Amino acid sequence: MVALVILLIACINYVNLVTARSTRRSKEVSVRKVVGANKGHLFWQFIAESFVVFFIALIVAIGLIAALIPIYNSLSGKEMVFSLLDSRVWIIFGLALIAVLSMAGVYPAWMLSSFKPATALKGKLPGFGKNGNFRRVLVVVQFSCAVVLIVATLVIASQLNYIRNLNLGYTKENIFTFNSYNFQKNYETIRDELQNQPGIAGVTVAQQSILNVGSATGDIEWEGKPAGMENFMINQLSVDRNFPEVMGMELMAGKGFTGTAADSAHYILNETAVKQMGLENPIGQTISFHEVPGTIVAVVKDFHFKNMKTAIEPCILFINPNWGWSTLYVKTTGSEAQQAIAAVEKLWKQYNADYDFNYQFMDESFDNMYKSDMRSGKLFNIFAGVAIFLSCLGLFGLVTYAAETRFKEIGIRKTLGASASNIIILISKDFLVLVAISFLVAFPLAWWMMNGWLNSYAYRTDIAWWIFAVSGFVAFAIAAITVCGKSLRAAQQNPIKAIRTE
Repeated sequence: MVALVILLIACINYVNLVTARSTRRSKEVSVRKVVGANKGHLFWQFIAESFVVFFIALIVAIGLIAALIPIYNSLSGKEMVFSLLDSRVWIIFGLALIAVLSMAGVYPAWMLSSFKPATALKGKLPGFGKNGNFRRVLVVVQFSCAVVLIVATLVIASQLNYIRNLNLGYTKENIFTFNSYNFQKNYETIRDELQNQPGIAGVTVAQQSILNVGSATGDIEWEGKPAGMENFMINQLSVDRNFPEVMGMELMAGKGFTGTAADSAHYILNETAVKQMGLENPIGQTISFHEVPGTIVAVVKDFHFKNMKTAIEPCILFINPNWGWSTLYVKTTGSEAQQAIAAVEKLWKQYNADYDFNYQFMDESFDNMYKSDMRSGKLFNIFAGVAIFLSCLGLFGLVTYAAETRFKEIGIRKTLGASASNIIILISKDFLVLVAISFLVAFPLAWWMMNGWLNSYAYRTDIAWWIFAVSGFVAFAIAAITVCGKSLRAAQQNPIKAIRTE
């Protein structure tokens, strides 16, 4: 979709640039008509010219694609291979040719072939003065597209920053995890030994990663369970007794596991589970979990155990090593993380010599869950930059057209005392108004699109007003520099050249 938007902006530029240079071809067209060329001959001549431009651009594009595909792969996380032997590539080239000639070739060819020789030879170009509203609409369209991309970039960055700084209900910093393998058989011995090593602040274990708990059950009963809750599901996580403490979880009620044999019948529920189960005073209440009667010993503050696109669900923590404590968590002091890793690796070689020691810090694992969104953010940065650049080329084309068609007017105004600033304002104001109008189109569209994207997250930031302010300022500033820069060159030209007669 973004590729099509950028192609649309480029086609709009071509229309603007061709029509902006039309004054230099009006006499050529008129002479051709006088000597016998009809409108159809001229139309296909200009279509052929557009085709030549497209063909040259295609050759350049093939070289750029071959050079940039490794960079694009690293940004997007893909492993694409660009080959001219692939028939799909040529299908895309063919569709692009049809699209470009339809969008960018037909209108200029029709306009340039429609000149009336009698008026064009006098320098009057019907349809290019007061009737140039079509080109103004094109400028609004292309700048609207560019502004939407800028807003999208800022919203994605804002949401990712919001996720990174959100309180997850546990600590993910300075904790690394790995698959325990044979550590499971000797867990308590290994835990006690590691906790005495420098750089290690705590060791615990669970059946899976807390970042993505994928196990749930409906096998839970409690006194007063409503008849309509037969399908009640609760996420389950088998953990070591010190899991809440090492992970920095906050207990809202109760004292948690005791470290005794009685813990096999002790359960910890999260706030959402207590609320949905309708338990008013849960501590000490009896429940049956997988047909094992037990007691609720604590309520833990809600924590995120799935991605942010999912609302927090009911969850139960319990102790049962037979569930397979496969994920080991080692909490480091931060500054001595490398010593902690070395201590674990030493024991790994002793117990798991047949396996590679692959660990990952939790904050890195957390970021990987949103890697696709992070990549989208980076790509949108590039696309927004390309869109703004191309849009400014379109503005440059229109300002060039305005300066050329008002060449004599500018010369006369200067001889009558107009300053360079007066000329700049004269030429620039109409175009900057078009940019301002594009904001009225882009902002509601961008809000609608990005609000829909944010709605895929259960926990999301709001689209702040400053995002639109920054997007508008950046787009307007770049457009103003482009327009005023070209206007200044027009204002500095010698007025004598403009008002002299041939």
